[in-house]
Amino acid sequence: MAKFLVMPKLGLTMTEGNIANWRKSEGDSVAMGEIIFDVETDKITKEFESPGEGIIRKILVAEGTVEVLKPIAIIGKADEDISGLLAEAQKAVASPAVADEKPAVAEPPKAEQAAPQPAAGGRVKASARIKKIAADLNIDISEVSGTGPQGAITEKDVTEFAEKAKTAPPKMSPTAGVIAAGLGVDPGQIDKDGRIMKADVLAFKQNADFMKFADPQEATRPMSAMRKIIASRMSASQATSATVNYNQRVDTTAMKQLREELKSTAKITYTDILVKVLAKALMEFPLLNSSIVGTDIVTRNFVNIGVAVALPDGLIVPVLKFVNKKDLGAISTEIKALAEKARNNELGTDEITGGTFTITNIGMFGMESFTPIINQPEVAILGVNTIMDTPMVVDGQVVIKPMMNLSLTADHRVVDGSVAAQFVARLKELIEKPGLLLL
Repeated sequence: MAKFLVMPKLGLTMTEGNIANWRKSEGDSVAMGEIIFDVETDKITKEFESPGEGIIRKILVAEGTVEVLKPIAIIGKADEDISGLLAEAQKAVASPAVADEKPAVAEPPKAEQAAPQPAAGGRVKASARIKKIAADLNIDISEVSGTGPQGAITEKDVTEFAEKAKTAPPKMSPTAGVIAAGLGVDPGQIDKDGRIMKADVLAFKQNADFMKFADPQEATRPMSAMRKIIASRMSASQATSATVNYNQRVDTTAMKQLREELKSTAKITYTDILVKVLAKALMEFPLLNSSIVGTDIVTRNFVNIGVAVALPDGLIVPVLKFVNKKDLGAISTEIKALAEKARNNELGTDEITGGTFTITNIGMFGMESFTPIINQPEVAILGVNTIMDTPMVVDGQVVIKPMMNLSLTADHRVVDGSVAAQFVARLKELIEKPGLLLL
């Protein structure tokens, strides 16, 4: 029996999805579980698997955004009558006409009320509006001849003058004209307001030669759905939060030693340890683990940490839930599993939502310091940088220590400088003395 394929609901908060790419065409056969199309949400891209077998009889939505559970295609047998489903689909997308809607009536243009100025003293006869139009077109209004009453300049005079100016030969000095002719330069290609001089011609020729021999090329490609989401959210975050950045250098000697000691038992990473450190510190500093809803500050008695994962075309942030209740081994296993799912585009909506704090680590790329952007609606994010052997003075002696910079960005609407500083100091203490995590 023929039936609708509908836009799937991929998560509790999903309200609409975008059809990005049909894998099948009308008339194609599909088997149960076969990929039919790709659907993009505001967070992820997922492959849609056929819930049954049959033939794609009609694609109702070729591309674009569709509300969840709305029909997008009809699947059935080759000889089935689908007219009823087509009528139902048409009815679902039809928009009701607006009753008693009257066409807009354009008001007749008002007559030009240019108050001509007296000719005495050679003053320009033009209204303030006409002068503004001339200025916007970069025209010297004193050069325009008026055809209005008593020689007043009208809008038509200005626009016709502007059109003629486009085709008129540019003004240039005699020397510039001779040099342009000798070098084969078309003066009309020189973009300059005012008279073209010798230096303008030589500069144009030099740049033209550079362009010819350098053979510059540009390539344009549309933003992917992920890139559009990142661009939109990062811009919105910068416009929303009153951000302040805090940088702190920490000694990672003890953290490196802990990682080495655990190597034979579990493959623990620095990120794993830092997530565990954050879980403890955030429970002690709830403002860093909060968010703003309207004019309220929402705090929690749990910690959900997002761990940024770099992908070929962008960035995604899987979320570890209730990290404050998990041991280091569980945290490490979960981070690896979520990162693998992220790289294979297998994350569910619920696995990338609900974060209360985010950590982003680009230390593996040798970065020494940066200013991460807050992942809304959170109020803070921690950036982790590379570990560098650094000369330090200890008890009057110069020693080499593995030092690392922490880069915290916090929203000053919620987190004052003193609170942020105490939080970073606590992170430093826990990193340099990881035994405190047992308390």
